[in-house]
Amino acid sequence: MQYNASRELRRFVNIISQKPQAMAVVSGSNEYPDIKGKVLFFQIEHGVIVLADISGLPTSDAECKSPIFAFHIHEGDSCTGNAFAQTLSHYNPGNCPHPYHAGDMPPLFGNNGYAFEVFLTDRFTVNEIIGRTVVIHVEPDDFTTQPSGNAGAKIACGEIFS
Repeated sequence: MQYNASRELRRFVNIISQKPQAMAVVSGSNEYPDIKGKVLFFQIEHGVIVLADISGLPTSDAECKSPIFAFHIHEGDSCTGNAFAQTLSHYNPGNCPHPYHAGDMPPLFGNNGYAFEVFLTDRFTVNEIIGRTVVIHVEPDDFTTQPSGNAGAKIACGEIFS
């Protein structure tokens, strides 16, 4: 069977042009009030397509220090509390070690304060994450340190709803 990139792209565009099954409206903390965006979740046969569109992220002028931000789904149901304390820990129903938590997602790569990312995951279904939170951290996840990757402060949060 020959791969048809044009057909696959049209199929993908059709999926993400539909209404998502869930989304989170992301806002920055008091220290990062310019952060805004949305994270959309589309359930498909092979997993969940996650689309993140975030602006107002911190930038850096330092060479070789383009900002990278850890990006997770957390167990908590609210973006309230000091430093988003009510988000609790990473979503991890299987009690797996980090970085194999269901809520561990690819990092966001900052591009002059903007990040756009689309990926497919089978770590959760849309129904499993509704009512949880999406969190952006100030540092990249090191994918090693237990229990949460040494990602630094929570700088933005959004509550996932259908």
